[in-house]
Amino acid sequence: MNPEIIKEIEDQDYEKITQKIEWFLEEQIEKNKAEGLILGLSGGIDSAVLAYICKRSLKEKTLAIIMPDTEITPNFETEDALKMIALTGIEYKLLDIKPIVKEYSHYLEPNEWAKGNLRARIRTNILYYYANAKNLLVLGSSDRSEHLIGYFTKFGDGAADLVPIIALYKLQVRKIAEFLGVPKNVIDKKSSAHLWKAHEAEKEIGVSYEEIDSILYCIFDKNLSIEDTVISTQIEKLTVEKVYNRYLASQHKRKSAIKPTIEQE
Repeated sequence: MNPEIIKEIEDQDYEKITQKIEWFLEEQIEKNKAEGLILGLSGGIDSAVLAYICKRSLKEKTLAIIMPDTEITPNFETEDALKMIALTGIEYKLLDIKPIVKEYSHYLEPNEWAKGNLRARIRTNILYYYANAKNLLVLGSSDRSEHLIGYFTKFGDGAADLVPIIALYKLQVRKIAEFLGVPKNVIDKKSSAHLWKAHEAEKEIGVSYEEIDSILYCIFDKNLSIEDTVISTQIEKLTVEKVYNRYLASQHKRKSAIKPTIEQE
């Protein structure tokens, strides 16, 4: 792997980026005549960055919902989320979704993968419930890396009104987290949506975020071919193709519902 590519990705003005995101959020609240913002706080780095951006100038207008499924969510994730609430001072609610998942399970045929995505959609339902009740805009925590390879649940964590960090690769999210003062253990921990037990993002994808970001950056920011990306990143071709194929296979997730072309008589 080429360290120079990593350096190019990470070497950004994070103070300026933070300010732009703040202005964007303030503008959208005013434009949509909303009372504020709502986000799901998981204990992971992406939602932590959102919380820390919001606390800078929008703390009084932000609501965080912590939604573990206590059957599978590790205790340390909820503890980290609560720690960040204490550090940011953001208003929050803690809701265990285990009873909701269990109730669904009474009526559905067993499928652990589908149940994992159901957990993400239940969380989104809860966010939009409070968004409707309190006139809030839902923040999505997708970053550029996961958005491009489709590593999110369609109509689950992929559903949002605003996506403040979607232009940032995962490596850049880590750097902006450092700038914002997110706890180091949150920055360093393995990324996971915790859709099932022992769920880890890099283990499921089979590629590290350093590799993912290097590949995506070369293909989409530097407009390199697969072959030139292999040369530039010094990553084997099979891995480059694997990441790019994930992008191709997940295009439907990044589009609105597809409709047929029907000519009127």
